[in-house]
Amino acid sequence: MKVAELLYKNREWKFERNDENLNYQNAQLVLAYGVRNIVEDASFFNLLKEKFPNSEIALSSSSGEIYSNDVYDDTVAVTILHFENAYLKTSKIDITDFTDSYAAGKVLIDKLPKEELKWVLVLSDGSSVNGSQLVEGLNSGRPADVLITGGLAGDGDHFEKTVVGLNSVAEPNKIVAIGFYGNNLVLSHSSFGGWESFGLEKTVTKSQNNILYEIDGKNALELYKKYLGKYAQELPGSALLFPLSLTSSNHPFPVVRTILSVNENDNSMVFAGDLPEGSKVRFMKANIDRLVDAAHEAANQCLEICRQNPKMAIIISCVGRKLVLGNRTAEEVEMVKDVLGPDTVIAGFYSYGEISPLRPFDNCVLHNQTITITTINEITQNGN
Repeated sequence: MKVAELLYKNREWKFERNDENLNYQNAQLVLAYGVRNIVEDASFFNLLKEKFPNSEIALSSSSGEIYSNDVYDDTVAVTILHFENAYLKTSKIDITDFTDSYAAGKVLIDKLPKEELKWVLVLSDGSSVNGSQLVEGLNSGRPADVLITGGLAGDGDHFEKTVVGLNSVAEPNKIVAIGFYGNNLVLSHSSFGGWESFGLEKTVTKSQNNILYEIDGKNALELYKKYLGKYAQELPGSALLFPLSLTSSNHPFPVVRTILSVNENDNSMVFAGDLPEGSKVRFMKANIDRLVDAAHEAANQCLEICRQNPKMAIIISCVGRKLVLGNRTAEEVEMVKDVLGPDTVIAGFYSYGEISPLRPFDNCVLHNQTITITTINEITQNGN
């Protein structure tokens, strides 16, 4: 397995890391995460196609790009992979062709052959897809021990439009799955938040999918504003600083839910994932040191699973973390680099939602405000 990476900035290739002299003509997969106005530009896709003529090319808009051990904006981070024996299969759908996101996820996973399937990387539109329903659909067709990770595309902090593409220009409403096959693949994954809960646990008493109306029989938006205090005047942007911790019959382990928008007309809040009636929620707030420490914990968990320094690590972290961390954002990437070692190629992006299991190789879950890491090695006959 060989991995290389490039950074595209100001209409030129700015940086390159290709320690093993990977021949770009032989690349099997190119992952490009970047600012929307570049990844949805046909000229940029044509540039990739010319540079990597024999590769599958997957693109996603982002809210920040991770290249090596740093974080960039208004760029495209490109990761190039070539495997010795492992191979790929891909699937792409349009959410507008389905009645709901569950059906979309089910078809997406069902289109991939299952024999020797080890890992599915999902890149999804982050604006028109219900992430909770998407992962339920993916899990419905997931063979045991197959890892599913990925993320929802971002759009900076604009929340206007997100785009995804597979072997074509990135567009809205698309969802892509990349299947990785072969018994010689060694994988690990992790997902940590680092947010602090405060206040008493409360019950969701009225909701519809990802729209929240009432908590403990009281108007949810009014209650939320009371907890936010002075930050209530800055909604919905300030909601990224105060997500909810959620537990339910489907999620006995806490998952984080963040607000995408508020509706003052009916006093409702729209979240990035579902909040079923009867589920328990607690308010959360940021602690910057704990957010950075969570990256350290996530990287260590990956090493505990794979027991070796991986060849590549894909970080998908939430835009909310990036906004909270500010000029300390790169610290969480540096933490991962310190744990995994200098030989691990690190890439990824900041998203509108993260997809990863809570427990090793279990069903995948939609997360918000977390850092998720997926690592991969390919073991050859030499043991390398």
